Amino acid sequence: MALLPILHYPDPRLHTVAKPVQVVDDRIRQLVADMAETMYAAPGVGLAATQVDVHERVVVIDISEDGDDLLVLINPEITWRSDELQVYEEGCLSVPGVYDKVERSAQITVRALNEKGESFEFDAEGLLAVCVQHELDHLLGKVFVEYLSVLKRERIRTRIRKQQREALKA
Repeated sequence: MALLPILHYPDPRLHTVAKPVQVVDDRIRQLVADMAETMYAAPGVGLAATQVDVHERVVVIDISEDGDDLLVLINPEITWRSDELQVYEEGCLSVPGVYDKVERSAQITVRALNEKGESFEFDAEGLLAVCVQHELDHLLGKVFVEYLSVLKRERIRTRIRKQQREALKA
């Protein structure tokens, strides 16, 4: 397993739309393992392949307290969304140190493949629903800050670029 470099907003590669995984094979299972290790080390509760510059529809999520309940979603799709909305404060490994409120569907139904290539479906609400929607946005080339006002996005972009410049000087 290996830690993968995480792309940071506003890197244009974060806006790449991921392609479906054609075959769930050892390469994909290795990607899943590396993504999980990267997510846990960051630390985070979700990671999409787009964030590690792999543009295939693969997501890992673990919202458990102990980090021992890995959910692997390959070619995930939301098949149903509730009309009821909820607001959660979200953060993102690709936008370090930034947290803001985003409105999303309160409940969803998701269909995906697991790391064995088997199809499964589940319902999600609360934090899991938020995480799934957030990570699936990444697969569509969308970062959560795009839900925020233009002014907030510009402030975030400026702050991250400043942090990157300072990191290069160090």
